[in-house]
Amino acid sequence: MTAEIASGTIQPVSTQGITFREGRVTFNELIRLLEANGFSLVKQKGSIRHYRKAGWPRLIRVDYHGNKQVPTGTCHAILKAAGITKP
Repeated sequence: MTAEIASGTIQPVSTQGITFREGRVTFNELIRLLEANGFSLVKQKGSIRHYRKAGWPRLIRVDYHGNKQVPTGTCHAILKAAGITKP
């Protein structure tokens, strides 16, 4: 456990068995979270990926950049579009 987590400045968030530190989510972690919630990759062109889930009315678009951190607003928008709530 890092000093930041131990001191309480960054709270770990667990969703569907995937734990990440709020404010420090990478694109890889975001993709794992989508896949853990039943979304699968249906289309990719360059760095833009589209995910779909059976029974979900729309595609979820993710501009994938690997280990880079996802901007907070982008992360919230993707999770909201996917219907995934923070605990």
